[in-house]
Amino acid sequence: MHNPASQQQATNQTNASHDRPASPTIDYWHVWTDENGVSHQSRRQIKDFKFKSISPPASPQWLGQLKQEGATFSFTVLPVGWTGTWHENPKPQWIIPLSGRWFVETMDGQRVEMGAGEISFGADQNTKEDAEGRKGHLSGTVGNEPAILVIVQFDEMPLME
Repeated sequence: MHNPASQQQATNQTNASHDRPASPTIDYWHVWTDENGVSHQSRRQIKDFKFKSISPPASPQWLGQLKQEGATFSFTVLPVGWTGTWHENPKPQWIIPLSGRWFVETMDGQRVEMGAGEISFGADQNTKEDAEGRKGHLSGTVGNEPAILVIVQFDEMPLME
């Protein structure tokens, strides 16, 4: 997370120099399937933002847009103590916690806990069940409050524009 004071300082320095700020990046966890059908997760970044108006005459801002037909935007609430069963993400999807904490454990044994503002991209379709009966990933809540998540699900893998 950024320190608001240092972020404001950076904004002031940028405004003083009349330079465009550096293009941002946003970190997320990518859940994916390897050629052997085993799910994994690794750190990735959303990059390639463009400094432009979202709709003229609005002032320019950094935009990283995903455009895709067949998208579904959902909210979900995972109750305290909830742990699902092993499963694949049904479709490629962004998962963004709004409050609470949750975890994702992949077949390779990596467990990642995430809270508000941390982003995961689920793309572990086509995993193969292992000897322990695991397929895809396991997920659940962490702590003593529900996890409220936003899910943006796509019929096909989205492309960064």
